[in-house]
Amino acid sequence: MEPWKRTMWILWFGVLFCSASYTMSIPFLPLFLYELGVEKSSINLWAGVVHSSAFLMGAIMAPLWGMMADKFGKRKMVIRAGFSLAIIYALIAFVQTPWQLVGVRMLHGFVGGFVPASMSIVATLAPKEKLGWSLGVMQAGSMTGGILGPLFGGLLSEAFGMRRSFVVAGIVIFIAALAVVFWVREGSPQVKKEKPKVQPVTYRMAFRNRSLVNMLLVLVMFQLSFNMIQPQLSLHIADLQGGQKGAVMSAGLVLSLIGIAGIVASPIWGRLGEKKGYYRILVFCLLSAGTIVSMQFFVETLWLFAVVQFMFGLFMAGVTPIVNTLMVQGTDEQFRGRSFGLTASANQFGSMLGPLIGGLVGVALGLQWIFVGTGVIMAGIGLVLFLKRKSMQRVGSES
Repeated sequence: MEPWKRTMWILWFGVLFCSASYTMSIPFLPLFLYELGVEKSSINLWAGVVHSSAFLMGAIMAPLWGMMADKFGKRKMVIRAGFSLAIIYALIAFVQTPWQLVGVRMLHGFVGGFVPASMSIVATLAPKEKLGWSLGVMQAGSMTGGILGPLFGGLLSEAFGMRRSFVVAGIVIFIAALAVVFWVREGSPQVKKEKPKVQPVTYRMAFRNRSLVNMLLVLVMFQLSFNMIQPQLSLHIADLQGGQKGAVMSAGLVLSLIGIAGIVASPIWGRLGEKKGYYRILVFCLLSAGTIVSMQFFVETLWLFAVVQFMFGLFMAGVTPIVNTLMVQGTDEQFRGRSFGLTASANQFGSMLGPLIGGLVGVALGLQWIFVGTGVIMAGIGLVLFLKRKSMQRVGSES
């Protein structure tokens, strides 16, 4: 096996473990708040504060970690994030008050960066003709962990209690960091070619790159639209099945369909991008995902809702890896770590705003209109990219 591909698969498992450790613990925090003494009347408010606090801190810190990755090495940033996250997850098991939990979640956002730094290493090592496929494979690893995490987290919580499941999540990410320590080496012969010295690329210079700025805006709006509906899905599923009984299990199964679709589709979209053009596939995925998710407005049965969710997942899976690929192609190699830091910041900023906007839309117009809002935003992004595709490709090629 080629060295770059071996490194990619090691980091694939690392990203899988990182995503699994996250979803083993974070989705259960609203339930954990009951254990911390939060009253039912204020549980939604506290859940929102706990959820958003890490995204807020992560959005602020991600560019800094990206800059550190370019300066000191991406591998070091993966290891730093992995060991730090292991400590953070274990700390959750010892919190006694809601404010302590918010503090630990802010630390969680502060030390993050495992997945963006891993993606950056793969983007640096992969041959240009394999870039789309390799980032698609990494995205599939993240989605695989997102599916396995809630399953194992739920089983561990039932068997041993929620606090011990947090400790196990810490152990999982610790193992992922150890794998990077022993088996991942940054750099390859093709990366170490002698190159003439050039002026370092700064954030100020990079933001003059219109292609980079456009892709960051795409990520913000995509994550915003996707996260508008995510906190409300379990409530909608309960309505579709006619009651709260068994809604948690039904929601888990339906939500996993998006991840399963992503595992199947992400590498395929990457290969199609290599052959047909990344902008063309990105526009197609956004338009299709937006159209399909809007159809949920008319769905009134759970089985049909699940089918549409799976179809939505197939097209949604192409967006993030293709945007990452375009980011890599449109930025200088010495800015690679910082560019992935910026994508992480954009993702977290959109993830923070999405639930707030979705909640307002749900209160004002009703839950089903959130699906329409999500679809309109996604399809709107695709339409804007289609109209500006030629100019954006020209700017990207000049960068």
